[in-house]
Amino acid sequence: MGKISTYYKGDMLFESEMGNHKLVIDVPPAMGGSDRGPTPPEVFVASLGSCVAAFVAQYCERNGVNTTDLSVDVAFDKADDPSRLVNLKVTVNLPHGECKQRKAALQRVAEHCPVHETISTLGGIEIEILDKVTRLAA
Repeated sequence: MGKISTYYKGDMLFESEMGNHKLVIDVPPAMGGSDRGPTPPEVFVASLGSCVAAFVAQYCERNGVNTTDLSVDVAFDKADDPSRLVNLKVTVNLPHGECKQRKAALQRVAEHCPVHETISTLGGIEIEILDKVTRLAA
């Protein structure tokens, strides 16, 4: 099982460790952030965009489709009550790739990246709260 650990650094700043990498994450100004890093929703959206981009790039490179200037845009809206992201729209830009006959295949590839699949099938996320006493007992 994979694991990413996020540490509170104080002053509403967080650092996530994933393998050998660290990512600084801030919160919106309304929550006390000061633009020292992306916000959690931005990281989530970037995760979707980069996952789709990776799967599309891999498919294109295996099938001789030009990936020069490949980019993926993810547009989204924020909703309240409950607070969430909605209307996620992913646009894959292949400005130099001839892909008209491969459009359906590219669509399937993009939809099967793990982040998209997770969002599409999300039935709930288990959250367990551990305190000092729980950690010592485990």
